[in-house]
Amino acid sequence: MNPESITEQAKRAFAIAKKDIRIYYAKGPVVIFGLFMPLFLFLAFAAGNRGLSMPFLISGLLAMTIFFTATAVSPVIQPWEAQARTLERLIACPVTMKTLIAGDMFASVIFGIGIAVVPIGIGVILGIIPLHPFILAAGIILASICFSALGLLLSTPATNVPSNIMMLSSLLKFPLIFISGVFIPVEQLPFAGQVLAICSPLTYFTNIARYCIMGTETFSLFTNFAALAMFSVLFTAVAIRLHARTISRRI
Repeated sequence: MNPESITEQAKRAFAIAKKDIRIYYAKGPVVIFGLFMPLFLFLAFAAGNRGLSMPFLISGLLAMTIFFTATAVSPVIQPWEAQARTLERLIACPVTMKTLIAGDMFASVIFGIGIAVVPIGIGVILGIIPLHPFILAAGIILASICFSALGLLLSTPATNVPSNIMMLSSLLKFPLIFISGVFIPVEQLPFAGQVLAICSPLTYFTNIARYCIMGTETFSLFTNFAALAMFSVLFTAVAIRLHARTISRRI
C-alpha cells in the first residue's frame, strides 16, 4: 500500500471514529454503563469491605471504568450498522476491514481515555494523588486500546441483533471483573483464580493502576505493559480476520 493510500485510509478511519462518537458514544446509556455501573459496584463493594484502603478501591474503580467504557459500544457497532443497512455503504466507500476496525477502535479509545478522568478526579478530591502519573497515563492509553480491541473481537459473530452480542459481552466481562484483582488482590485468590487472572488483560491494567496509585505490584511493570501490548495485537489481528470472514453474512 503506497503512502497516499495509507493517508487516505487514515482519513477514512478518523471519519468513521467521528461518526461513531456522534451516533453511539455521546449517549446517556454509554455513560451509564461505562461510568455509573462501575461506580455502583465500587460503592457496593466499599460498603461491605471497610478494611480495604481507599487507594486500593480507587485503583479498582479506575480499572473497571476504563474496561466497561472501552467495551460498552464497540461490540455492537457493526451489528447495529448491519441492522440499519449502513454497513453496506461503508464497505462500498470503499474502506478496508482494517480501516473500519481502526475507526471503531479509535472512537472507543478516545471515550475510554476521556472517562478515565472521572475516577482519577474522584481520587484527587479524596486526596489520592497518583505516584507515577506519566506511567498511569501510558497504561490508560494502552489499556483503552486493548479493551477496545477485545470489544471488537466480541462483535465478530455473524448476527445483526445487537442484544445477542451484548449478552455474549456481558457473559465475559462480568466474570473478568472478579478474577482480575479489581476487588480481591490476585495473590489472595485461590490457585485456579490466579491461573485465570493471568489470562485476563484487565489483571495487568489493574496492577498498573495499583502501582501508580499505591506503589504496590503483583507483576513487574514491564510484564504488565508487555501483556497489554500482546493482548492488543492479538485481539486486533483476530478481530480483523474474523470480521473479514463474517461481513458477507451481515450485509
